[in-house]
Amino acid sequence: MSSLSFYNSLTRKKEEFKSITPNRVGMYVCGPTVSGESHLGHARPFITFDIVYRYLLHLGFQVRYVRNITDAGHFEEEGRESEDKISSKAILEKLEPMELVQKYTNKFHWAMKEFNNLEPSIEPTATGHIVEQIDMIEKIIADGFAYVINGSVYFDVEKYHREFSAKGMPYGILSGRVLEDQLETTRDLESQEEKRNKSDFALWKNAAPEHIMRWNSPWGVGFPGWHIECSAMSTKYLGQEFDIHGGGMDLQFPHHECEIAQSAVCNHHIPAKYWLHNNMITINGRKMGKSYNNVIKLSELFSGNHEILAQAYSAMTVRFFILQTHYRSTLDFGNESLQASEKGLRRIWDAFQLLSKFNIEPQQSIDTIDASLNQHCLDVLNSLDDDMNDDLNTAKVLASLFELVPIINSLNDGHIKFEALASDTLKLMKDKFKVYLVDIFGLQDEQKQHDDKISAILHLIAEIRKDARDKKDFTTSDKIRNQLLAAGIQLKDEKSGRVSWEFI
Repeated sequence: MSSLSFYNSLTRKKEEFKSITPNRVGMYVCGPTVSGESHLGHARPFITFDIVYRYLLHLGFQVRYVRNITDAGHFEEEGRESEDKISSKAILEKLEPMELVQKYTNKFHWAMKEFNNLEPSIEPTATGHIVEQIDMIEKIIADGFAYVINGSVYFDVEKYHREFSAKGMPYGILSGRVLEDQLETTRDLESQEEKRNKSDFALWKNAAPEHIMRWNSPWGVGFPGWHIECSAMSTKYLGQEFDIHGGGMDLQFPHHECEIAQSAVCNHHIPAKYWLHNNMITINGRKMGKSYNNVIKLSELFSGNHEILAQAYSAMTVRFFILQTHYRSTLDFGNESLQASEKGLRRIWDAFQLLSKFNIEPQQSIDTIDASLNQHCLDVLNSLDDDMNDDLNTAKVLASLFELVPIINSLNDGHIKFEALASDTLKLMKDKFKVYLVDIFGLQDEQKQHDDKISAILHLIAEIRKDARDKKDFTTSDKIRNQLLAAGIQLKDEKSGRVSWEFI
């Protein structure tokens, strides 16, 4: 079997993965900004890095997966006005900032559970690490790579680039951008007149009197910049050098580029050895944007409550759809492709369930084995690990599993006899389907999830009816029983007092 390799955005090539500490992996992934509900664009990075996490665990690594929550901070993004998103949205929704943060953090966690994403090892927040951010800013100032103006602190990009280029860590090392070009094209942003150069970015911002979120600092009352939180938290929980830093391609510049510069000054290292970035999504061939009315919230996706959507799409359908394309390729969402994924997921899951039920007997005679078919199955099964090790090619793995679906269906209906395949081949097939579909890809049986929800609802209705009976409210009790009966569900009152039901 081949060894695991990743495409490293830092070196722009595939590299064999070797963790800094044997059998242990430190991974940092930029989490959500909880100023609003997560949308379709957020689904891809968090599912992608859930697969990275699951696969590393499958390979036997002990993984510390850190995914932050951005609940404060000054955003200075390319082509966008600088702002504090949390404060701005809190004013709009007439909520306290931390009330807003909790509301959307809860919604984010709900969506991650729907997608069956594993929880990270640590989920730190920006507001919970103000002290660490201030400490890092003080060090950057002391080393001469930041300056204070009017209570705000800015990182001196030109000085950093000049001095660290000789150390092999120029500004632009990750994104490939040339600083001189950036100086000519950078758009004027708020507080631009305070900066020495257009390319400089905020480490700390002075808070105006009306600004809600504010903390004391050596430079006055203010709030942290965007980039500094990730440098501070990754250093705290993963050390000065760690294995993997992940996020969407849109974060490569400026966010990750600025992280590298900050950490290089403080720790004298590029923080992560491997930088992984998933590509972006489009919707019906267009970038997602408010002007196109195609920003689809995850709750809208699951309910179908958006004019672009022809129907509701389950979290598992979306997860499966994302896995059918390599994470570094652009992914276009559309009703036809999502509906095709819905059918594809059902087809491969039905085959997996059939395979799970097969009673595989020890091989009685090798004379019955179809050598060509048996070898084909083995070749397909043995290719799965190699494809996954080749920069997590989930698309090729799924395509290979689909090659085996007609064979499984033919075994079930008798067109292919079980004796045609070696029992070891069938056992391997059973094992690989389970390992990849469930353990690594994190897919779940949607029908079982649906049945579990129906069961929970019926249990609640039965409890309400029992309470009505106990209170001698037989009108309500009989109404519940009769209407359920009309819907094909019969309630049964057992002697023990327990209520059961059956579909009729």
